[in-house]
Amino acid sequence: MAETVTVYRTPSAVADAEAIADWLRGRLPDGDDGDPEVRVRDRFLDVHRNDDAATEALAERFAEARVLSPYERETGNAMLGVVRYEERALDHPEREGGVLYDGVAVQRALNAAIPEDERTLDHLHVALLDRAVGTWGDHDGRWHKRVNVLGQPALVSVPGLYEAPAKPEQYYEEKQKHALVSGDAPPREVLENEVEGEFLVAEDPRTTEALKGYVLQAVHCWLTGEGFCEESGCRLSNPHRQPGVVEAQLRDPAFCEDHAERYG
Repeated sequence: MAETVTVYRTPSAVADAEAIADWLRGRLPDGDDGDPEVRVRDRFLDVHRNDDAATEALAERFAEARVLSPYERETGNAMLGVVRYEERALDHPEREGGVLYDGVAVQRALNAAIPEDERTLDHLHVALLDRAVGTWGDHDGRWHKRVNVLGQPALVSVPGLYEAPAKPEQYYEEKQKHALVSGDAPPREVLENEVEGEFLVAEDPRTTEALKGYVLQAVHCWLTGEGFCEESGCRLSNPHRQPGVVEAQLRDPAFCEDHAERYG
């Protein structure tokens, strides 16, 4: 059977699943049976819940995956009000925000929602999510936001692109000062003009371009079993600071020497 990659749309207008899929088609290596077929579908959380029971089950799983504290491993709040909130967020994603979810738990929930005939080794699902996801760090006893969680399905978090890699310290200082004066976060243009260094912020017009590399990381892991690239500046690397993300995803060369042979 031919290999298939399905990329799911996100409600975010600045994350273009079609453009990401087109870019993937031009990067995937030739195999014995040709390149993997790359498809685009609507939002994962819409496609794979077709009745009220499926909606309630997913809402409960999201409630159970909620991170309660940055420094507590235990997750989940199954109170009825929280489950109802998650049901509303499934139907109206624009109302969701400010919650961090256990990425591995979300991945398990979405895997269970995939039809059994599509839950195969030759079909990778890549869900662009409007949720912030994280993983627990045993090394430091805290949760860490992530841009992506590799596996089946692979999760690629749009808010994670802005929030997970650390910004320059001056960014947080300027944001706090502006909040004290106006009670709100400063516009992106203000931060870009006042803070030295390069970084991405919410609704950044460079979002789609940056996400291409994170989706390819999921596909690369699926095809080869390899994790992130150790070379900074390669689109398959996983920098922990925003300037590193800009260098890896938005600057040339796109790939290190080894990965350029496969994807360049």
